[in-house]
Amino acid sequence: MKRVFSIFTLIILLILSLTLGCDDGAEKADSPIDMPYSVEIDPADFKDSNITGNAFFPLIPGTTLVYEGENEEGISIRVEEKITTQTKVVMEIICVVVEVKEWEDDELIEETSDWYAQDKQGNVWYFGEDSKEFEDGEVVSTAGSWEAGLDGALPGIIMLANPIEGLWYRQEFRAGEAEDVAQIVSRNETVSVHYGDFSECLQTAEWNPLEPGIMEYKFYASGVGLVSTIAVKGESGFEELVDIIVE
Repeated sequence: MKRVFSIFTLIILLILSLTLGCDDGAEKADSPIDMPYSVEIDPADFKDSNITGNAFFPLIPGTTLVYEGENEEGISIRVEEKITTQTKVVMEIICVVVEVKEWEDDELIEETSDWYAQDKQGNVWYFGEDSKEFEDGEVVSTAGSWEAGLDGALPGIIMLANPIEGLWYRQEFRAGEAEDVAQIVSRNETVSVHYGDFSECLQTAEWNPLEPGIMEYKFYASGVGLVSTIAVKGESGFEELVDIIVE
C-alpha cells in the first residue's frame, strides 16, 4: 500500500476511540478534529484519465445537478453544479473542475470552481477551490479559496469508495480557512425530493470546527450523487435536487 493511504490507518485508529455522536460532534473538545492532520500524496496512486468518481459522487462530464431550497433566512436559493471537461493540475494530480453557481432570489451571489481527483481505489479527493462572492454583480470576496500544496493546505476526502458507518474524515484542510469534516451516519436511508424518490442513500453529518454549533446532514444516492442537504443544528434551511441536465 502506497504512502497516500497512510491517512486511512490513522482515521480507523481514531474511530476506535470515537465516542462523539453526530448531534454534538462539532462541539466535542476531544474529537479527532483536534488531532494533527498529515497526508502525503503520490501521483502514481491517482487516475490521470477516465476520472468518473464513484457511486455516491459521480463525475460525469457534461452533467449539471440543479438544487433549490431556502437558506436560514427563508430566502429562496438555487444552486447549479456543472461537471466540466476541464482539468486542473494540483500537487501533480489531475483534477476534474466542477463549476458551482448559487443564486438568492435570482441574484447571483457566488461562483466556485472545485477541484476533485480520484485515486485508484475509488476514493474522491478534494484538492481546493477558487471561490468568488458577488454583490450587485461585482466580486466582493474570495474568502474560502484554497489550493492543496499552498500555504500549508492539504487535500481531503470528499467521498470514500467504501463508506463505513461511524467513520470520520477530513474533507479539506487549510488551517483557519477550510476545515470541513464529515462522519458517515447511515447507508440505508430513503429520501424523497422534488426530482424523485431514492432508497439505500448514504447519510453524512458535516460540520466545520471554525463554526462550532452548526451542522448539516447530506444524503447521497448511488449513481446520482448529492440529492438533499438539511441544516440540523445552529442554522435552518435546505437544498434538494430538482433537475439533472445532461449535455
